[in-house]
Amino acid sequence: MGGLQPWHWVIVIAVFVLLFGAKKLPDAARSLGKSMRIFKSEIKEMQSDSKPETPPATPIASERVDNAAPDNATAPTTEHPSDKRPA
Repeated sequence: MGGLQPWHWVIVIAVFVLLFGAKKLPDAARSLGKSMRIFKSEIKEMQSDSKPETPPATPIASERVDNAAPDNATAPTTEHPSDKRPA
């Protein structure tokens, strides 16, 4: 009972032809198609506007963290007098 059977479609088409006339139906379908294309393109444009177009910015050189320390660099150490062992 939920779906339309073929004879239902025949009745619906006959009513449309009687109401609008055979000459106006192609024009109406054409304008409906144009409207749907415009609507679809606007939806795609809105979706592309919400997504960032440019990749995220990379940090500048002063903000980069290098895991490997240069060869000539040593970590600063503070010596405490109690740390010294007698020789």
